[in-house]
Amino acid sequence: MSLAPAPPVGTERSDDDLLVLVAEGNQQAFAVFYDRTAARVLGLVRRILVDPAQSEEVTQEIFLEAWQTAGRFDPARGKASSWLLTMAHRRAVDRVRASQSSRDRDLAVGAKEFVDARDDVAETAETRVEHERVTKAMRTLTVLQQQALELVYFGGLSHSEAAREAGVAIGTMKTRIRDSLITLRRLIAETEAA
Repeated sequence: MSLAPAPPVGTERSDDDLLVLVAEGNQQAFAVFYDRTAARVLGLVRRILVDPAQSEEVTQEIFLEAWQTAGRFDPARGKASSWLLTMAHRRAVDRVRASQSSRDRDLAVGAKEFVDARDDVAETAETRVEHERVTKAMRTLTVLQQQALELVYFGGLSHSEAAREAGVAIGTMKTRIRDSLITLRRLIAETEAA
């Protein structure tokens, strides 16, 4: 592979010209191109990735790719800086997607491996005891309080619907529900303390 001639000393080359020389294997042109564009590329990548170490690593990969694929650059289709920044943006977004995909995979594997350490027998027994406490406490309520709770909590009616069903004012229904819940809490607390 023959190297293209270096730009003459004192001659200011455009980024497009430099990238054409890079495509021909000119290392000096690449060094100048790198010096001109590295800060912009790193800034773009850092805005996307946030992590400084990953940003530097991706920036290095971008310039390696630019060196290897400079022959694909066509000055007639756009500017060298746009070509490079498009490459940088794509590479950075790919890294974000890969990181997210990796995290999602790790979470999925972790969720599959998670074993819920619970005692079903103890939980069933506790639920049964709690049910018996509530049932016993419900029996001590007045018939009107039981009706109010059954309509709202077991029947799924709103307070106004329960009031219409019972044929009472909504305020009366709310009072019955409040009083019955206070009584239930007190009775259940007494049975737990005993």
